[in-house]
Amino acid sequence: MRFVPAIAGLATGPIRFDGDFRARRRPMSTMLDALRQVGIEVDDEGSDSLPFTVRGDGNVRGGDVEIDASASSQFISALLLAGARYAKGVRVTHVGTGAIPSLPHVEMTLEMLRERGLVVASDRSSWSVAPAPIPALDVTIEPDLSNAAPFLAAALVTGGAVTIPGWPAYSTQPGASLPELLSRMGATISNAVDGLTLTGAERLLGLEADLHEVGELTPVLAACCALATTASRLTGIAHLRGHETDRLAALATEFNALGGDVEATRDALIIRPKPLRAGTFHTYDDHRLATAGAVIGLRVPGVLVENIETTGKTLPGFAATWLRLVSGSEAAAGVPKPAVLPA
Repeated sequence: MRFVPAIAGLATGPIRFDGDFRARRRPMSTMLDALRQVGIEVDDEGSDSLPFTVRGDGNVRGGDVEIDASASSQFISALLLAGARYAKGVRVTHVGTGAIPSLPHVEMTLEMLRERGLVVASDRSSWSVAPAPIPALDVTIEPDLSNAAPFLAAALVTGGAVTIPGWPAYSTQPGASLPELLSRMGATISNAVDGLTLTGAERLLGLEADLHEVGELTPVLAACCALATTASRLTGIAHLRGHETDRLAALATEFNALGGDVEATRDALIIRPKPLRAGTFHTYDDHRLATAGAVIGLRVPGVLVENIETTGKTLPGFAATWLRLVSGSEAAAGVPKPAVLPA
């Protein structure tokens, strides 16, 4: 809904975009305004949200675009990925007063454009790509490191071990921060030829971290914090209120419903240690909430995660993979054993 519209202007004819009721509530006015600035005709019937129609004529003018990207870095990446095919390329300038969340995603975008021989430039508040054909290229895509979060967390919260094959030695992905963040909670990390292995500690520590640039990791990290023995404070995450659901409010609501002590402020989660109990963990049709609930369920008997299949948005088959992880262990006897999972 945020990436394809910038490409749709290069097609010929009307292309209509729509989604479920949660998608219709997500911020889109910035993207629609940007499309109009580069010369793409958009009909949203005045809603500034889904549904809308892009009326492409096969050509896009491009040029300078000024947007407030403080709600999402996706607005910038979408324009850069399509911009090389615009007549004037594209130069995107952030004019908002707020900081841009998840900036590593923009760096990922620029790096991939460079790999394809395109000319890109950036400074603190603007990013550009020059007009050029995009050559075909064989490329190996890294595994999605953020999708590894619940599996690494499984070992952390149970004191077991998990190996993730194919973990890159270097990556611009936000998920590359997981080893450092989880080690601060007591994990032991080793990265060898066969992959990255995390081993949990006997005592799970809380975490104080600014997650502004890696906000997508927040739900699983918050689940680990809810099981920790010391207090946690996760900050810089106000932008998560505009995701599939208000993730700060949802996480606080669900942890507290299980007996936790979680406070959601404007841009942070404050999580204090408190024993959790059985209950239903609601997911709000949000894949990250579902994986957070799955982590809680490893330590709290009787937790039912509602609509686990919403994880199919980014990780089809999550439930089956998760069952393979836990069914082959001796977790019921309190002796988790190592598991190896597909990247």
